[in-house]
Amino acid sequence: MVDRIADIWGTRTPFARGQRWPVRVDQVLAEGLQESDVERWVQSACVLCSNGCGVDIAVKDNTMVGVRGRAVDIVNHGRLGPKGLFASWQGVSNRDRLTRPLVRENGRLVESDWDTAMGRLVSRSRTLLQDKGPLSHGFYTSGQLFLEEYYALAVLGKAGLGTPHMDGNTRLCTATAGAAMKESFGSDGQPGSYVDIDECDAIFLYGHNMAETQTVLWSRVLDRLAGPDRPKVVCVDPRQTDVARHADVHLAVRPGTNLALMHGLIREVITQGWIDEEYIAAHTLGFEDLQAQIESWTPQAVAAECGVTADEVIEAARIFGTSERVLSTVLQGFYQSSQATASACQVNNLHLLRGMIGKPGCGILQMNGQPTAQNTRETGADGDLPGFRNWENPEHIQQLAELWDVDPLVIPHWAPPTHAMQIFRYVEQGSIEFLWISATNPAVSLPQLPRIRDILETEGLFLVVQDMYLTETAQYADVVLPAAAWGEKTGTFTNVNRTVHLSEQAVDPPGEARSDLEIFLDYAGRMDFRTRSDTPLLDWEGPEDGFNAWRECTRGRPCDYTGITYDRLRGGSGIPWPCNEDHLDGTVRLYQDGVFSTDPDYSETYGHDLATGATVGPTNYRAMAPDGRAIFKTAPYQGSHENPDQDYPYRYSTGRTVYHFHTRTKTDRAAQLHRAAPDAWVEMSAADAAELGVVEGDVVRVESPRGHLEAPVRVGHVRNGTVFAPFHYGYWDTQDPSGTNSQSRHRAANELTLTEWDPVSKQPVYKVAAVRVTKIADATGPSPAPTTTASRPVRDGRVPATVGGAAGEVQETISPVDPPAVATKEERS
Repeated sequence: MVDRIADIWGTRTPFARGQRWPVRVDQVLAEGLQESDVERWVQSACVLCSNGCGVDIAVKDNTMVGVRGRAVDIVNHGRLGPKGLFASWQGVSNRDRLTRPLVRENGRLVESDWDTAMGRLVSRSRTLLQDKGPLSHGFYTSGQLFLEEYYALAVLGKAGLGTPHMDGNTRLCTATAGAAMKESFGSDGQPGSYVDIDECDAIFLYGHNMAETQTVLWSRVLDRLAGPDRPKVVCVDPRQTDVARHADVHLAVRPGTNLALMHGLIREVITQGWIDEEYIAAHTLGFEDLQAQIESWTPQAVAAECGVTADEVIEAARIFGTSERVLSTVLQGFYQSSQATASACQVNNLHLLRGMIGKPGCGILQMNGQPTAQNTRETGADGDLPGFRNWENPEHIQQLAELWDVDPLVIPHWAPPTHAMQIFRYVEQGSIEFLWISATNPAVSLPQLPRIRDILETEGLFLVVQDMYLTETAQYADVVLPAAAWGEKTGTFTNVNRTVHLSEQAVDPPGEARSDLEIFLDYAGRMDFRTRSDTPLLDWEGPEDGFNAWRECTRGRPCDYTGITYDRLRGGSGIPWPCNEDHLDGTVRLYQDGVFSTDPDYSETYGHDLATGATVGPTNYRAMAPDGRAIFKTAPYQGSHENPDQDYPYRYSTGRTVYHFHTRTKTDRAAQLHRAAPDAWVEMSAADAAELGVVEGDVVRVESPRGHLEAPVRVGHVRNGTVFAPFHYGYWDTQDPSGTNSQSRHRAANELTLTEWDPVSKQPVYKVAAVRVTKIADATGPSPAPTTTASRPVRDGRVPATVGGAAGEVQETISPVDPPAVATKEERS
């Protein structure tokens, strides 16, 4: 048994480049149970990070009692991370689950029934549609529902109501991933695969704390690092994460300076001649424009702007330029910072310069932050058009109109889809009067929380919240709909590297809770949305009907699912799209032939100016004649939206901890994870703490021009001049859970963040704000920060180690033989 709270990544199983990653099956059961007590195991996949690990759910007496990793799965080869082990079934099996609808009476939420709740919802929706039209409606969803649920939401919003006001909280975590791939390659969809970890000889992680955000994927990297031909590691992060501790080069940049760094790396690779001129000539456009933009960014200029050394920049560029096979991964450090899309596109540019795309070990993973974020983008639940269609292309609108049998004029395409921050702005202004929020908690997760709380209280707003628990957001609602959780419903979802999994229903939901799909179908039926043939717009009877409808929607598109069925997903592994007649086993890597999705009649976008966000437009795009070539794109470096000054001298950055997911709705209800990270903290460097006269555990007030938080200090390994805070902590578990300013202590990191976003992806800037720090109380003990991760203290031994004890123990079974063949011929080879 292994303590998987103290030992996050578990036992090492080293392997060499080109070998298969060995199987290690992780398993945990409810206390007192043995494997022989389990009545049945139900196939599923984990939804507590974006990795998408295959998992089996243990069931006894119609109750989920444990989980184990699936040995045959292409993603995890049997492994699970701490959140999957300890918060999958435990996080949804809590006494405070919502089991009946709630409606607001005399200012208070009271229990009701489905007919009453849906009747109020539908009545308000119909009245607003009649009086003010579809622009009165907005939808804000999640990155944690199933594909079939997102597609139902997209259809009822686009073809039933006709509103462009639809987005997901994926706007906060992964919008830049999709935007960067669309700008460079013409379409969303990860070019690379997790299998590239097995094949590469260098790994670059750009703003990606993989060790905490995708723990199983980091286990795969650790096993390569422990093998006989260790790949080089380059880490870009202002904190000394576990990734940085294993790195050959750690570029601890100032938050907000990513684009300057990337321009410098590209300039050095070009200057040293480490480029593939034949590939560039045959498969790309815009090389000369890129050269002109990066010319001034010498290693010395980068060092001055980013706060790293010129030698570090040169060495990182040398590793990229001279390695045979490089894998790049990107996440929130780039996505939630200034000029996010431009910075992420430079990662694509580096790979295009060397022709390192579509080949084993040469992957690009513009990572997601959530388990089903990919599906929001594919299905259009983020506001885009389903199947990676282009809203500026009339033929793509016509395709959807014929597929759904509706008038093409109903489908909103006269302007770009409305992004999340604009949706809330429209609520603030009063034009959106009906807002439906599903499976997300903006009262904690959106920037500038004092403003968001005011918006949720807007007079005249009819707020619907669909969730498992009474979150901070749900407490503002007019109607609260109790939703079924993972394990209580059936559906599919797609992870970062395009792998589609099936999650089967294991148990019944509690009380009267319903799946999100059932709720959306009920709304569509009560609203009587109909086709031109006068048939119900959504006539599905269950999730498999929804999946089959989605398959047809993807036919001929980059994310082609037509070769995937529920039956094909049962019993084995996930399958990576595209999967069709030409790719019967799925597709491990995209663009192996050097042909990209940039043809004007096929592309998902005509592109944007990365500095302003202005669209290129169909005429200019066609004039470029991309013809299947990738596009080098960048923008002049502009710096941060907000910089430190005399009043606010520190840079403020938010992020995650390994033990929690989002606003802790599930993870803090798991005892093991709560004990590991029970409360909020802020991190400062030893030098900054000494200058302020602050020691470990002292309570400080961190304040920006927008708000403040109060928390104990962890004197840790963040770069000087930077203050870090985890964003998970809100107020639902405090004595005053109202989410209003009356709580005794502000501890939500987003009290301080600013309402700014990237001009292309519209992703908010969480990584850069100016703050000041004031000590308000002496320490009564160390801060509650974990000691096992990037938050470990400077002085080890002075703070009790984070351990799980018996409660955190997990059975690990390492296979002495190769795992069964899984998923695709390419990986089996």
